[in-house]
Amino acid sequence: MSARTNKPHEIVERALELSRADGCVVIADEHSTANLRWAGNALTTNGVTRGRSLTVVATVDGKEGTASGVVSRSAVTPDDLEPLVRAAEAAARGAGPAEDAQPLVTGVPEAPDFTDAPAETSSAVFADFAPALGEAFARARAGGRELYGFANHELVSTYLGTSTGLRLRHDQPTGTLELNAKSPDRTRSAWAGRSTRDFKDVDPGVLDAELAVRLGWAERRVDLPAGRYETLLPPTAVADLLIYQLWSASGRDAAEGRTVFSKPGGGTRVGEKLTDLPLTLRSDPNEPGLESAPFVVAHSSGGDQSVFDNGLPVGSTEWVSGGVLKNLTTTRHTAGLTGLPVATAGGNLILDGGQDRSLDDMVASTERGLLLTCLWYIREVDPATLLLTGLTRDGVYLVENGQVTGQVNNFRFNESPVDLLGRATEAGRTEKTLPREWSDWFTRAAMPALRVPDFNMSSVSQGV
Repeated sequence: MSARTNKPHEIVERALELSRADGCVVIADEHSTANLRWAGNALTTNGVTRGRSLTVVATVDGKEGTASGVVSRSAVTPDDLEPLVRAAEAAARGAGPAEDAQPLVTGVPEAPDFTDAPAETSSAVFADFAPALGEAFARARAGGRELYGFANHELVSTYLGTSTGLRLRHDQPTGTLELNAKSPDRTRSAWAGRSTRDFKDVDPGVLDAELAVRLGWAERRVDLPAGRYETLLPPTAVADLLIYQLWSASGRDAAEGRTVFSKPGGGTRVGEKLTDLPLTLRSDPNEPGLESAPFVVAHSSGGDQSVFDNGLPVGSTEWVSGGVLKNLTTTRHTAGLTGLPVATAGGNLILDGGQDRSLDDMVASTERGLLLTCLWYIREVDPATLLLTGLTRDGVYLVENGQVTGQVNNFRFNESPVDLLGRATEAGRTEKTLPREWSDWFTRAAMPALRVPDFNMSSVSQGV
């Protein structure tokens, strides 16, 4: 093979040929992005980018065990390959035995499109969206509101090859739309967001109409003190909380007594009932509209991922099944340590099992409570209970006798998502949503709205 090749699958093959280690994993990621940004009802910027990154994992066997070395570089050219491979090998030889060492994965059929060119996005992805956005600007201007926001589309083609014969490929489209509507004096603000694979299923006009209603609600202001309130959490807020729960669901940490999923006296809480609602929290790489990589792609080891698991098939996993904790996240290594089954976190998260009721239906059946828009600045307070703190943002509304009667001040909250599931009294219809807090890292989610009778608003926040 020519050392001058520049196609991603050939880059992978060439790096594997250059390897002198006992084992080698090569991951080539081809990135392309397209974006639009706007402010004050007018487009401000747009752009398209391209990029490549390459990760080489070298494994070296020794008397005390197998060591690994990982080196990643961006903008890799053919001339960079041998120095990159040698650097990974040197890192492995200079490291001690890897705690997570396992035999490299074998026996996974080759992807039929492994040698195809990478998929790419372009400004054409906005062909229908951009004109609709212009129409939304005109309606907003006529309605006395200003629209701000951005649309971003990324397409990553991942090529994974190993010295054990794996040749895998996955194309991952990721699209996000975030739209803020503000009153001209900036005293009122409302937010809406959507995730999408191709911008064919998002309509900025629909979002603008939704935001116009919320700005109208905010014309009446009601100040409320901190306290516990019956609260309707929309799907985006539920997603932000449960994604953090998934990130905190380490089987090893639970078995070692360090998390909310640890059983007092030893072991884990797998098998315990977390909620009386018949809810199932799951990940599935084949979920329609939320498709994600069907195999492990690990650029480094740590937490609940291991470079030794690269290429391991990822299937559907239920984390909570019918209200009962069923699985915690594990690698092959940590599964062996804990006795739990191998369970990879995956690239999406779905909560279903609620009633076929919209958020509007839930508002209509609320005597008195709060309706949130989204959560912000979520941080962990106590891992033993998974107590989180954060802020509400862009609209908290008072509901009285089934009607929204005004906007109230923002709050700081203190809640545990595990505890919330146990206290929730109603779950609505599951729908695709964009987690606002984690949208830079996790976009593929489908959640219902939740009703919590005593959500803890711990203090008043002065944010808009």
